[in-house]
Amino acid sequence: MKQQGLIPELNPQQTRLLAHLQAGHSLTRIDAWARLGILEAPARVCELRSMGYPIKTERVTVRNRYDEPVQIARWSLPAAQPEQPL
Repeated sequence: MKQQGLIPELNPQQTRLLAHLQAGHSLTRIDAWARLGILEAPARVCELRSMGYPIKTERVTVRNRYDEPVQIARWSLPAAQPEQPL
């Protein structure tokens, strides 16, 4: 049972994915598998979003193994905004 008010603990895949994004890198499903060993990256992104992380999605075109153009998602975190003086 989920307890109210507690910050959920991240699993290892969520931790790796979030650290990659927080380092200023973007990530696609292909990158997640090759670099981070995460096969179901869309599920991890969905989980992180449900925890409140503001992960952005951009659609990008890549070529598949048959040299056909296909669209995939590229995820990133928004750039930190400098604080405005009052």
